[in-house]
Amino acid sequence: MNTLAARQREALRRLGSMAAAQVPLAQYTTYKLGGSAAVFVAPRNDDDLCVLAEVARDTDLPTLVIGRGSNLLIADGGFAGITITLSEMAEWVRFEAEGVAVCAAMALPVLARRCVSAGLVGFEWAVGVPGAVGGAVRMNAGGHGSDMAASVIGVHLLDLRTTRRGWVDASDLGLRFRGSRIGDHQVVLDARLRLRKGDAVAAEKELAEIVRWRRDHQPGGQNAGSVFVNPIPGELAAAELIDKLGLRGFRIGGAVVSEKHANFIQAEHTCSAADVRAVMEHVRAEVESKLGIVLRSEVRLVGFEDTEAATGMSAEDAELTI
Repeated sequence: MNTLAARQREALRRLGSMAAAQVPLAQYTTYKLGGSAAVFVAPRNDDDLCVLAEVARDTDLPTLVIGRGSNLLIADGGFAGITITLSEMAEWVRFEAEGVAVCAAMALPVLARRCVSAGLVGFEWAVGVPGAVGGAVRMNAGGHGSDMAASVIGVHLLDLRTTRRGWVDASDLGLRFRGSRIGDHQVVLDARLRLRKGDAVAAEKELAEIVRWRRDHQPGGQNAGSVFVNPIPGELAAAELIDKLGLRGFRIGGAVVSEKHANFIQAEHTCSAADVRAVMEHVRAEVESKLGIVLRSEVRLVGFEDTEAATGMSAEDAELTI
C-alpha cells in the first residue's frame, strides 16, 4: 500500500458508508472555489471517529478538517488526503456554572446569540464571524477587541496520528493572534468557554451593532474574510498597508482586491483558486518590496504545491501532544 492511490482506495474501503470519493469541496467554502477531496469523510458518532482515526493513522494520508470553510482557499486540483467534516455529528451546547460547553461544529454566530439569550456575555464579538467553534479555536479567531483566547478554558482533541483523544488546557494550546499549536492531524471535538452573567438587553444591542458594522464596512459575496494577519495587532493593520500602495481594485482573472476593504480578496465570475492565490502573492510581494513588511496569510491554503499555508502555527512551536 505504498502509492497514494492505493492508500486512498484503502481508506475508502475501510471508512465505508461514512466516506465518499472525489467530492467537490467548493460547496464547503465561502470562496466557492477549489477542486475535489480524494477521500471525504463525515463521521456521525464517536464510533465513526474511532474508525476514522485508525484509518488516518494506518494509511498515513494527509488530513484536512473543514468547519464552515470561512478561512480556506482550496487549490483547483483539490486535496489528495482525507477531508473531514463534523457537520453530521449531533450539535450540542450546555450552559454550565463556569460558562459554556459546546461542540466543535456549532457556528459562531449561533453560539453568540444563544449565549446572550442565556444571559451570558463576553462572546458577542463572534456574531459576525462566519466560522465554527473548532476552526475558531485552531486559528484563535477574533474581532471587535476580543478573540477565542479570551474565553477558552480548554478543548477535547482527537489526534489522527496516534488515535488518542484527550483534554488540553488553553494554556497548552499556544493561542496567539490568529494562530495556535493545533496541527492538521488534530481534530477539535468540543470546547469549554468561560463567560459571565450580564445584561442581556445591552448584549442584544451589541450584537445588532456588530452585525451593522460588518455589513457597512466589509464586503459580501465570495471571500474568506481578512486575507492577511495584521502585522502589529491593534496598531498596524494589513489593510492600511495595502491601501497605502493603492492596491484596491487590483485584479488577476476573476480575483480582485475589494474596493470596500483592502484586506479582502473577492472571487468573481469565472474566478479560480489560482487567481486568488496570484492576487495574494502580488499584494504580499508589493508590500514587502515597497514597505519592507512581510504579510502572513490568515487564509489557510490547501492543496497548493508551495504551501506557505496559514496553518496558524509558528516555526517555534513544539508539536502539541495529547
